[in-house]
Amino acid sequence: MIRVVLADDQSLVRAGFRMLLRSADDIEVVGEAEHGGTAIALARELRPDVVLMDLRMPEIDGLTATRRIAADPALAGVRVVILTTYAEDENVYRALRAGAAGFLVKDIEPVDLLRALRVVAGGESLLAPAVTRAVIEGFVARRAEPAPAAPELLGALTDREREVVRLVGRGLSNDEIADELAVSPLTAKTHVSRAMGKLGVRDRVRLVVLAYEAGLVIPGSGRS
Repeated sequence: MIRVVLADDQSLVRAGFRMLLRSADDIEVVGEAEHGGTAIALARELRPDVVLMDLRMPEIDGLTATRRIAADPALAGVRVVILTTYAEDENVYRALRAGAAGFLVKDIEPVDLLRALRVVAGGESLLAPAVTRAVIEGFVARRAEPAPAAPELLGALTDREREVVRLVGRGLSNDEIADELAVSPLTAKTHVSRAMGKLGVRDRVRLVVLAYEAGLVIPGSGRS
């Protein structure tokens, strides 16, 4: 069973998601939170597979809750998926940067929500390449502070690992990276895993963020 915590300050929204998730035989709603503080407490108590996290909640908001869950080594197995009304919300980018496994807009089709939860619970990221990369590159491109220098972020990587991070930033899958580099998919997966380990990131979403922030991918172009 995929164990889910719902975090949203609107009870009707939680009820709608609860009803939908309960229609799936392999998904169980194990807890509900009306603000980020409760979401953090439930994550620590229940160790769910996924927290569906609204961004705008009272007391402790979803961004702060996401950051605290992602930073807690004891919660390494808990994946946070952001629920948002507007994909353009700057807090979506901040949450991805903080460690969220991806995001969903609240008007998502039911079948797509269930599929997304299964993907995340299986250890993958909700990259939704065109949308997620657009969010990341949009805020990287126009933020006020300068991007960290690539050597500072990526100095621990080999040249091949750096190339792999660049390709992940462009949205390529492991199979596509393998084709691009003329290696086996297993070798590509190994390079991705090693890069993630050296950079201290938990998933491909954070790797995409780093690729943009380090200048390996040019915002707005999808190119390096």
